[in-house]
Amino acid sequence: MDKLKSFLLPVLALAVLSVSFWYSPGWLQLCAGLALFLFGMQCLEEGLKKLAGGRLERLLEHSTATRFKGFIFGVGGTMVLQSTTLMSLLTIAFISTGLIQLAGGISILLGINLGTSGGMWLLAAAGQNFSLSPVALPLLVFGVLAGFSEGKGKGIGRIILGIAFIFLGIDQIKSAFVEFGNHLEVLEQVSRSYLGQLLFIGMGILLTAMLMSSHATLMLILAALAAGQLELWQGMSMAIGGSVGSSLNVAVMGWLGGDRGGQRLAAVHVLFNVVTGLTTFLLLTPLMWLVQWIMSGLGAGDNSLLQLAMFQTLFNIIGVLLFWPLQSQLEVWLCRLLPDRAEPSVLIVETQTGQRSTVEQRILPETRARYLSEAALTSVDTASRAVVQELQHLGRLSLEVICHALYQPVEQLSSVRVDEARLNSRPNDNECLDAEELYLRHIKGVYSDLLGFMSRLDAEMDEEHQQFWMTCQVVALQLVDAVKDAKHLQKNMGRYLRDDGALVHQHYLDLRRHLLWVLRQVREVGRLDLPDDVWRSRLDWVDGQSSKFDADFRHRIFSEVRSQKLDNLQASSLMNDLGYASRITQSLRNVLQLGLVEENELLREVRSLGGDDDDFPLINVSS
Repeated sequence: MDKLKSFLLPVLALAVLSVSFWYSPGWLQLCAGLALFLFGMQCLEEGLKKLAGGRLERLLEHSTATRFKGFIFGVGGTMVLQSTTLMSLLTIAFISTGLIQLAGGISILLGINLGTSGGMWLLAAAGQNFSLSPVALPLLVFGVLAGFSEGKGKGIGRIILGIAFIFLGIDQIKSAFVEFGNHLEVLEQVSRSYLGQLLFIGMGILLTAMLMSSHATLMLILAALAAGQLELWQGMSMAIGGSVGSSLNVAVMGWLGGDRGGQRLAAVHVLFNVVTGLTTFLLLTPLMWLVQWIMSGLGAGDNSLLQLAMFQTLFNIIGVLLFWPLQSQLEVWLCRLLPDRAEPSVLIVETQTGQRSTVEQRILPETRARYLSEAALTSVDTASRAVVQELQHLGRLSLEVICHALYQPVEQLSSVRVDEARLNSRPNDNECLDAEELYLRHIKGVYSDLLGFMSRLDAEMDEEHQQFWMTCQVVALQLVDAVKDAKHLQKNMGRYLRDDGALVHQHYLDLRRHLLWVLRQVREVGRLDLPDDVWRSRLDWVDGQSSKFDADFRHRIFSEVRSQKLDNLQASSLMNDLGYASRITQSLRNVLQLGLVEENELLREVRSLGGDDDDFPLINVSS
């Protein structure tokens, strides 16, 4: 039924739209102009992102050294991209992945709002009597030709095409209002009262919500003003609504796709436009006088389009003046209103194996990715940061699953000293967790989320980012392979550790002791902040100790087989399980080594497989 509704609703909407086109040619021209304008904005955005590559994101990361720098970047970035939504979502993504802090994001956001005025002035300056089509047509040719080239030429071609379609859309909208204007005569009957102003504010909000672009809404308002279909106060009211509607669109996308940091910035965006909109609504009449006085002094007292652009600029200046001195207090207040989600000390609880029922197995949730939000897909850099954080999460889970495969509590990884009594004890059936089940519940879902997230990134990547992406996939695969080897190792480990009367029992105790030592070393080495040569020496020492254990272990097995202390079946089990232990060690060592091989600062963070809060286990036994 839901699938039928999802199919019928778009079809019905298209049918209604098609009928409306047949009924009103002016409406068709207006919608066609809007389509051209929005498509041009999309082409311009794509071209700029292709041309900028990762430079825009890196500039954003470094632009928060001071509030003023962040503010200037917000203004400049929005004037270049001509997209408040894109800049806002990009900033939300950087906050969500920890590349910038909320304080820097607020200053950038204030600049973003002021930067929207730049596009407004350009649109208003075109005027009603100046046709852009003669300029747009050759741009279309140049844009298509540039698109056939390789590399940055495609980005340049996309930008040229975007400008051409925007120009064509503007001309189409302006001409459409001449014919479509007769349908707007009812608006002339609306009185200039608070109720009338609220009506036009609501229309501006609705238009922006439908078009998903405040620039498109402002273009419609300018065209209606130029055609004489709107009075100046009506256009100003709709402009207020357009700004509020734009912030609501960003808020919805930011709230759904971001973490707490992103949600706080989305709340700032809404608060800025709602408070500024309310202020300008109450001061609309004096602001109109101020706009007319300023524009008269500039010789444009009779140009309603430029007056609307001035009003939009004053709208954002008022907002910046209201919020600039409150940035610190706003940050503190939002952190209290929207605190970070507190995580329990035990995030994944496993019921005792012996008391687990089929129903309880279905109720226990599967672990999924923590950091792979949709907001992080906004750019290559934010996606890379999210992947690194998720690899740390997967690494921490992997270490714990391997520890449970050895029938040891997770506390043995982080304690100052190993609990020898627990290390030499037989597996406790009431606390044993099956590694196969742990893999299916806590590793497979996170791994699949990682692969899905990396495949959904649709952005131009340079050679460095492509290499980084491939390395991250190798890291994830190495961690999963280590867990899979631990699954196989656990079978014989549990069988022979329970048989404390056999000689093979001592060998499996030694194997367990060695692997626990490896896990503790991986956790410790990954957290060391040392020069590369010193760090590599420590890792080589761990590798050497593991190789020495392998050689000594094999020698003992062959010696005891020759002396008939071990039978062939026991020896083969030990040799196979030694192979699993060696592969686990090598896989974890590869993860640590990749950060040095690739010389990528971000990738080096993956080495901290234990995470920062690993005093608390992710997987724990609960009765």
